[in-house]
Amino acid sequence: MVLKRPHDGLVLTEMSLPQPSPQQILIRVLACGVCRTDLHVVDGELTEGKLPIIPGHEIVGRVTATGTAVTRFRSGDRVGVPWLGSTCGTCAYCTSGRENLCNDARFTGYHLDGGYAEYALADERYCFALPPEYSDIEAAPLLCAGLIGYRALKMAGDARRLGIYGFGAAAHIVTQVARFQEREIFAITRPGDSAAQQFARDLGAVWTGDTNSAPPELLDAAIIFAPVGALVPLALRAVAKGGTVVCAGIHMSDIPAFPYDILWGERCIRSVANLTRRDGEEFLRIAPRVPVKTTVEPIDLAHANEALQRLREGRITGAAVLVP
Repeated sequence: MVLKRPHDGLVLTEMSLPQPSPQQILIRVLACGVCRTDLHVVDGELTEGKLPIIPGHEIVGRVTATGTAVTRFRSGDRVGVPWLGSTCGTCAYCTSGRENLCNDARFTGYHLDGGYAEYALADERYCFALPPEYSDIEAAPLLCAGLIGYRALKMAGDARRLGIYGFGAAAHIVTQVARFQEREIFAITRPGDSAAQQFARDLGAVWTGDTNSAPPELLDAAIIFAPVGALVPLALRAVAKGGTVVCAGIHMSDIPAFPYDILWGERCIRSVANLTRRDGEEFLRIAPRVPVKTTVEPIDLAHANEALQRLREGRITGAAVLVP
């Protein structure tokens, strides 16, 4: 499913089977999660990628061919391919454990063709072995919703009372990890989204509400998954002094002006950018211990546009996963 121009939707296309370069593996795609970042690419909100592009960066598949320098994986191995597709490996960011900030990083489904396809190429150094406890479709959301959610949770520090704004794929995974860590979850959804609020309660949230209501007590930190800049002042008002508001999306609408007094008191706003391979290794070890259970809806690859539209309208509970 190829994006030729933003806003035009994806086009089902027959393409030649790609061949791996020395450090690449060729993967037969078994499942690919549908992420909000894909939506930002398709809708033209992220503009620095290549076109045409095959989106998709929550890829689960089997290795069918390997490049001449591949050493980590063999034909038949099941692997996961995340958003981070490559880095330079030599800059100050890469050599200080911050490869997620590399200026020459390339991202799957944005700069590199992704998993909305029957086959995909990936650099073996940026792929993960997947826990056997998860089926293919269950594992797919772990590779971005899970990984970015986990990084956002780390950015929230040791917050015990944690607010989550926007309760979709990432939130439903991070809530389970946070509850495993004995944190309290306060889930805030768009007005009228009773299904998402019930979903949050089912996963252990101690309180649910919408953006028209404030949590019943001050929070230690908040994570914003919804790409809505207006939520930042709301979250600042909801966190206690010394608290952190984590903006977890790669794209967000503009943050409106707000009075300094809701930031004062050593409150902090920070963003989460991409992921590191260390994040992936840590999260994929902890997920089976929780155990994280992903709520997924399989959708035929040819219906990718429909899946994206439902995500755009907030009509997916958990995560949609495309299956060739």
